[in-house]
Amino acid sequence: MTEDGSRYNFDGLVVFDLANNHQGDIDHGCRIIRAMGEQAAKHGVKAAMKFQFRQLDTFIHKAHLDGSSNKHVSRFLSTRLDLDGVQKLFDEVKAAGLLSMCTPFDEESVDVIQDMGFDILKIASCSAADWPLLEKATGTGLPIVCSTGGLDLSQVDDLNSFFNHRGVDFALMHCVSVYPTPANMLELNQIDLFRNRYPEPPIGWSTHEDPDSLGPVQVAVAKGAQLFERHVGISTDTIQLNGYSSTPEQVDAWLGALVEARAMCGGVARPEVSEEEREALLTLERGVYLREPVTAGEEVTADNIYFAMPIEPGQLASGRFRPGIVAERDFATDAALALDGIALPAPPADHILKKAVHEVKAMLHQAEVHLNTDFKIEFSHHYGIEKFREVGAILIDIVNREYCKKIIVQLPGQVHPQHFHKRKEETFQVLNGTLNVTVDGRKRVLEPGDTCLVQPGMWHNFWTETGCIFEEISTRHYNDDSYYKDKSINAMERAERKTIVNHWGRYELLDQIDPA
Repeated sequence: MTEDGSRYNFDGLVVFDLANNHQGDIDHGCRIIRAMGEQAAKHGVKAAMKFQFRQLDTFIHKAHLDGSSNKHVSRFLSTRLDLDGVQKLFDEVKAAGLLSMCTPFDEESVDVIQDMGFDILKIASCSAADWPLLEKATGTGLPIVCSTGGLDLSQVDDLNSFFNHRGVDFALMHCVSVYPTPANMLELNQIDLFRNRYPEPPIGWSTHEDPDSLGPVQVAVAKGAQLFERHVGISTDTIQLNGYSSTPEQVDAWLGALVEARAMCGGVARPEVSEEEREALLTLERGVYLREPVTAGEEVTADNIYFAMPIEPGQLASGRFRPGIVAERDFATDAALALDGIALPAPPADHILKKAVHEVKAMLHQAEVHLNTDFKIEFSHHYGIEKFREVGAILIDIVNREYCKKIIVQLPGQVHPQHFHKRKEETFQVLNGTLNVTVDGRKRVLEPGDTCLVQPGMWHNFWTETGCIFEEISTRHYNDDSYYKDKSINAMERAERKTIVNHWGRYELLDQIDPA
């Protein structure tokens, strides 16, 4: 948690893992750090340089300190740095404009990390089930990034709950602990799995694939990974990097691919149509032309028009033609039907509700709210269908016995007028979106999971700017039990302010709106 109480922002973080690639040489380590700082600045990314700490005299069993058969022991011992040397590297990280990050492999190293003032703590995959170390790490108050290589899903569930229960700001990293990782073992769909299963922490990717392979990082970006990690180093005449560590030149290409992928993916909201795209489409659209002369006051019908391209500026597009258009001036044969020379009819009432159905279905699918096939839909339009987009709601009746459940959907910008019930007690629970509720004069803003009790006799209304899906759990619903503050609504017949259909009303809507 940051000083102002907000969560640590991991989004966009790139982690350069120095590991033992400093080779125990301070000058060589500083050279790597400076090179990574230059690459981060060149590509405009937020980056951290990561160290690995092991207190070797106690981390390694005394029987293995001399002549161990474990390949890692000799590597760790041959690249040992004292605390003064580590401090010089740490200072170089700050000078390079990078964040400082460190992986402890034992409890004593956690204390060193805290004493030195590192920004972020990292848990390696091999330590992600080391509960004594995890307990120590979470006591630091530092933000934590945790890799998950080799863990089954239940173990990742445990980690997620563990960090949450301890109030840690954390991110989870998909990782495959095979060095280097072949393409067929990258398992990048795990990023989707993690994002869906663990919606709160940022999800990242710690990678060990061939440093010259640029496709994987772009796929990871497209999958929604928010932070990235890879091993880095510099090769020389006497130093050869392993098969998963990147040189500055490879990091340059890798960051370029990462930044390009972010630009290609864009945002998650539907973007505004650019003027360039609008103009490109306009040159391909068809316009409405007159097959025969039409005089002012005459209806323009399908019989006296035709569609052709190119469309002219200010002309009615073929997709907007519908019955009921009336000419407000004379048009000659083959003339373009100009928008400023016609009166367009209001959209038919059933079209307004059908369009709402399309949006509601999409909202439910996106929120993964599933319905059965036996339900009724109530379109509440308190001031008429023509104002439904501003005032109203869509009520999906699931069950109405001694208990009642409805799914209520409001489209962005819809308001439901103030009212109360004499007999019904109800509780709202938001499933998706944000709902504003006023109960007994008190306003509340409900987010997903939040509930709100409305007791009989309490004035209440609700509205949303974002669009919202929420459940109404209540006692039995009665059709004559809603009393509105606006007396004009009370004076309406129920059928005037509601359109009720079975299922989605595919063949019922028009009959319900216009029984004649």
